[in-house]
Amino acid sequence: MFQPLLGKRVIETTQVLAGPYCTYQLALMGAEVIKIEKPGEGDWARQGGNDAELSAAGLPFSFITQNAGKKSITLDLKSAEGLAILKQLVEGADIFVENYSPGTAARLGIGYDDLSAINPGLVYASMSAYGQDGPIGHRPAYDHIIQGMVGIMHTTGTPETVPLKVGSPYVDYATGLMGAFAVSAALLERERTGKGQRVDVAMLDTAMLLMASLAVSTMATGNSPPPTGAEAFSRSPSSGTYQTADGHLGLAANNQAQFTRLCNALDLPHLLEDPRFAPGQPRKDNTDALRAEFSAKFTEKTAAEWEDILDRARVPATRVRKMHEVLSEGQIAARGLMHPTGLPGLDRQVAIPTLGFKANGDVTAAQSQPPTLGQHTDEVLGALGLDIAKLRADGVV
Repeated sequence: MFQPLLGKRVIETTQVLAGPYCTYQLALMGAEVIKIEKPGEGDWARQGGNDAELSAAGLPFSFITQNAGKKSITLDLKSAEGLAILKQLVEGADIFVENYSPGTAARLGIGYDDLSAINPGLVYASMSAYGQDGPIGHRPAYDHIIQGMVGIMHTTGTPETVPLKVGSPYVDYATGLMGAFAVSAALLERERTGKGQRVDVAMLDTAMLLMASLAVSTMATGNSPPPTGAEAFSRSPSSGTYQTADGHLGLAANNQAQFTRLCNALDLPHLLEDPRFAPGQPRKDNTDALRAEFSAKFTEKTAAEWEDILDRARVPATRVRKMHEVLSEGQIAARGLMHPTGLPGLDRQVAIPTLGFKANGDVTAAQSQPPTLGQHTDEVLGALGLDIAKLRADGVV
């Protein structure tokens, strides 16, 4: 299997989504990830959920999505003994990942300076909303707060519906991926220099980079991008989203070759001779008229029929699907994006994300189930020669 981080040990004190999704990627790549959770409570993502059985087990969907392949131990980091144990674990670790508000880790005694003094080769990753510096670096935030901050809500929807949040917590997940990228790069830099590294990963930075071209154009012109609705990013007159006989069709004919194939596939060859729709400015000036022609035609067949017709014509197009529809597609199965896993103590399986790319033709999936709270406390701390029964009696674990 593709396990480039095999033999690397990660200690994480992260919660909820971005931080745990980062360390989930590291676990998928073979690292041993030890998740430190608060005794009796655990990761906030263990709370709630709309599945009673999973919630009762402390394994709701919000937790199992990004915590398989890890070991869970409980440890009270506000106690002197708990803090000492964490530092003992760090001595033998390669990576430490935290997502406290900036300054909190240092106040707890587990900031970069504290832990790098114990382990000079440590890769230390801090994940936060706005970063470890700057005038608002101290502020807490969640995904939708960052979406409001970075301007994406004013480009999503139409002039009548903005501001509109993107439905998925995409900033959290993208920040998790950015964190895994940063940690992997820091490991390579450590290999090159022989020195430990600190990486500072922010939701704000990630969200801005997801809109890189918009940021570049706005800085150059001073003009914020308008809401685009279901418009193609290219703004091509022959692209967009159209109503069909039974749903919507996304269409992208961004160059002349695609436009020619599109008109022929729609049995509208006369549009190719119409001077209003000549390449360049004439077509842009007559966008509404062109789209009216397409709109009338697309209502003649279903979205699935048009998807097939345009596939054969080599014109990028798709039936606009709901989540349950896309998950049943053969392409999703072929790519192995979701992989079934069992759950400890429960007679059921759920499908969770894989690494997200194929390596040597293979899919990389989690090698162990999402852990129950403190499931590996005895295993991990016992290996340090600690008296687990006493620690438990003292409320340290």
